Amino acid sequence: MNLNELTAAMNDFVQSKGWYDPQSPRQQTPRNLAISLNLEAAEVLEHFQWRDETADPSALAEELADVALYLLQLASVEQIDLEQAILHKLAKNYRRTWDNPSQGQ
Repeated sequence: MNLNELTAAMNDFVQSKGWYDPQSPRQQTPRNLAISLNLEAAEVLEHFQWRDETADPSALAEELADVALYLLQLASVEQIDLEQAILHKLAKNYRRTWDNPSQGQ
């Protein structure tokens, strides 16, 4: 699946739960989605709290999937072409420089 197909699958799921309904207790506003994205990212961090490696790779995979789903949904709600945004950001990053000890910078 590509990003568009994943986004469509995510939108189908959210629609099936009724969460796009303005009366839903889980309104899918950009603010709510950004908060949820951050909360799920924090759950990723929990897998590494007090250790260098996760104790449960499958649980970590589920949390990473949650992060990706909220990211896809936020981009969709905001009408951002995430694939193009990623490609644009990668191109921009190639032009940036960071401190790199191996290059003596």
